[in-house]
Amino acid sequence: MFAFFVFFSTVYAADDWYRPPVGVTWQWQLDGVVNEDYDVDLYDIDLFDSSVELIQRLQASGKKVICYFSADSYEDWRPDAADFSAQDLGKTLKGWDDERWLDIRSSQVRDVMVRRLRLATEKGCDGVVPDNVDSYRTNTGFSFRANDQLDYNRFLATQAHQLGLGIGLKNNPDQARTLSSDFDFAVTEQCFEYSECRSYLGFIQAGKPVLNAEYRRIYVDDESERNSMCQQSQRLAFSTLVLPKMLDDQFRLSCVP
Repeated sequence: MFAFFVFFSTVYAADDWYRPPVGVTWQWQLDGVVNEDYDVDLYDIDLFDSSVELIQRLQASGKKVICYFSADSYEDWRPDAADFSAQDLGKTLKGWDDERWLDIRSSQVRDVMVRRLRLATEKGCDGVVPDNVDSYRTNTGFSFRANDQLDYNRFLATQAHQLGLGIGLKNNPDQARTLSSDFDFAVTEQCFEYSECRSYLGFIQAGKPVLNAEYRRIYVDDESERNSMCQQSQRLAFSTLVLPKMLDDQFRLSCVP
């Protein structure tokens, strides 16, 4: 017998959320006008910048929609930026001057993230990808540890599932195997470039896909290099794309047949 969770007058059956299969095809675009023309199974797009109409059009064409947001960093341009307390803002992210690390132990930070997850349900997203969920590995300005990160990531997964959302683990190779039972898929960047791909095999073994993006220019310019990398990707059963680092659809090459 199913348990039910009620949020914003919407009823969700327990275990009733999107779970993409291994080998799923996908497109990832976070910048610019989203190109809706790719014949893929799912799109990964920005939670805030994507309209309900865009999400509905993609779904009407048979695609699932995964909505991206940052869960461990404060972005000063987001519409809910004022909801964070100054005491929960840490150091600036390297290379991202308008982002600061968040104290993931904070109840206020967690409340903001629950509201973001609810926004994803209101917009009709099939799932979410919270970014920067490995901040324990860097100098954030806070003194939390790996267990704090595990607790926070599991909190996000639990809240997403209670709202009927699938959820992906993004860029956390050291905790990927431990969290593979909590998340429905993984999203990783440059796992071949940084020799991190095998960290995510727990997802594949659990029947959950790994969506990987590679950014090295040699994969664009040298077909033999790209084919070699794609052969490795296919052996691992990963869904790998070669994309521009800005994720603006300037080009797209897929390793998935």
